[in-house]
Amino acid sequence: MSRYEVLVTDEALNDMELIYSYIANILMSPNNALNQYDRIANAILLLDTFPERNHIMQSPKENKMGLRMLPVDNYTVFYCVRGHQVFVTDVLYGACDFEEKLKGLKK
Repeated sequence: MSRYEVLVTDEALNDMELIYSYIANILMSPNNALNQYDRIANAILLLDTFPERNHIMQSPKENKMGLRMLPVDNYTVFYCVRGHQVFVTDVLYGACDFEEKLKGLKK
């Protein structure tokens, strides 16, 4: 079985830090924040095998980019596959406006 190199963008890392900070500081639950961060990070690491298991998004711009969605609890990891590399672009809260948040993505 071939393995993919998983690369996480600075934007996705920042998203994860914001999620952690919100849960730890606003919701005042540092243990839950760490557990959520770990669940997202572990799901991202598992993209090293068969990252095509999630469908490409259907909206025109995201479809053209080959952007895929991986749900993790109440969050969604966005990524694309290029050759044998997986690029994680964003990690967003599931109830947010994805289209608005993703409009800064480039081809």
